[in-house]
Amino acid sequence: MERLDKRVAGSLTRFYVVALCVVALLTVSGLFLIRRTIRNLNHDSRVVNVAGRQRMLSQRLTKLAILKVNGIGHRDSVDFAALLGLWKDSHEALLAKKLSVDKGFVTWKSPALDTMFREMGPVFDGIYDNFRIIGSDSSELAEKRRALDEVLLSEPKFLARMDRIVFQFDKESFERLENLERIEWILDLMTILVLVAEGLLIFRPVVNTTRRVVRMLTESEDALQLSNRKLKEANIQLVETQKELLRLEEEKYELQLAEDRVRAGALIEGQEEERKRFALELHDGIGQMLTGLKLHAEKLKAVQFHDEKHRKRFDQLVVLIQDIIQTTRQISFNLMPSVLSDFGLASALKLLCQQTAEVSGISVTFEGETADRIPMGRPMETGLYRIAQEALNNAVKHANADQIKIKLEQNKNRIVLEIADDGKGFLISNLKSEEGQFLTRNGMENIRTRTRLLNGEMQIISKVDSGTRLVVQVDL
Repeated sequence: MERLDKRVAGSLTRFYVVALCVVALLTVSGLFLIRRTIRNLNHDSRVVNVAGRQRMLSQRLTKLAILKVNGIGHRDSVDFAALLGLWKDSHEALLAKKLSVDKGFVTWKSPALDTMFREMGPVFDGIYDNFRIIGSDSSELAEKRRALDEVLLSEPKFLARMDRIVFQFDKESFERLENLERIEWILDLMTILVLVAEGLLIFRPVVNTTRRVVRMLTESEDALQLSNRKLKEANIQLVETQKELLRLEEEKYELQLAEDRVRAGALIEGQEEERKRFALELHDGIGQMLTGLKLHAEKLKAVQFHDEKHRKRFDQLVVLIQDIIQTTRQISFNLMPSVLSDFGLASALKLLCQQTAEVSGISVTFEGETADRIPMGRPMETGLYRIAQEALNNAVKHANADQIKIKLEQNKNRIVLEIADDGKGFLISNLKSEEGQFLTRNGMENIRTRTRLLNGEMQIISKVDSGTRLVVQVDL
């Protein structure tokens, strides 16, 4: 079967290529002949026009000569000498078979035309010489009249021979058209013969081969249908198996995500509890001790120091104790602000903005309602506060911003937290790994983890030199 296919395909291909080449050759030949004949006919029309113009120019020159010799006024503004020069140049171009047309030359090789132009040469030369005498200002009137008589005598001969030349041009053009028509008939007949041969040698074997192939396909159709039914049953079983495997993989993935979420939640909850305990230790333990130390130091101010250096060192010690107390309070606030549990998320964010603005020197503003506390669970309050704290810290350290704004609003059953700056911005693609996960750079992974634990949505909008905007949305 394979050898038969190759043999038939090779034979048909050869016949088909040969037939196409012959048809293409005949078509191109016909187009070439047509274009060539059309070009020649176009040139013939130019030559006929120039020859006809010669008749007109000779008659116009004769009229001007009569008016000039008899002194009759006229309105023809053409210069007699220029018109005579044009008449002579056109005759010489026709005689030399080099008529300038579109930056080229029109030539012909008709012996009859060459003979006609040679026979008309003496007549043209005689008329031209007489026209020059008439056009010359130095010629006498009597000489001009004799020249005019000779022009009038020779002009009918010139016109008659120009008519013969024009008719000869027309006759030769018509003969070329008839020759082209005969060639076209021959080419058409050859094309039809090639098409008939193509039908007998190519299409008929193709039909026979196709008939055999269809018969063989019909005989094997039952076996193929049986194989298809078996394959379909096997595919159904395979699809069911794949669906079951996919379901198991999805359950495994969901379980792994749930486990990761529980671990992350437990870890963050433990961190928050540890922060809370450490903040209380700082506030109630070290903070109280430092406050007592400050009180004792202030009581010692009443003591008289004999050395002024001791007095200055004591004042520096009091200032240092005050700075330590302030730093301890700030650390305690960052670990777990008491205003968060006492007055809610909005008040805590407002206080965070004020303290950050004092420390960094950047304009940090808060937009939100602090009078009414938004009812939400303690973990949600803590999570949103940590997200805002992390984002604000990123903006201060990396954004080179002049203004930072934190916005908190409640839209029906949804809390929207937005942190925006006017800093240098960045490309979002630089924050993602090849798997599409956020990198730990700039704490973005911490923000994403906390948002996911709150079952919220996070969106980062940033462009280079256009600032950054972080939007977190959480359902109550």
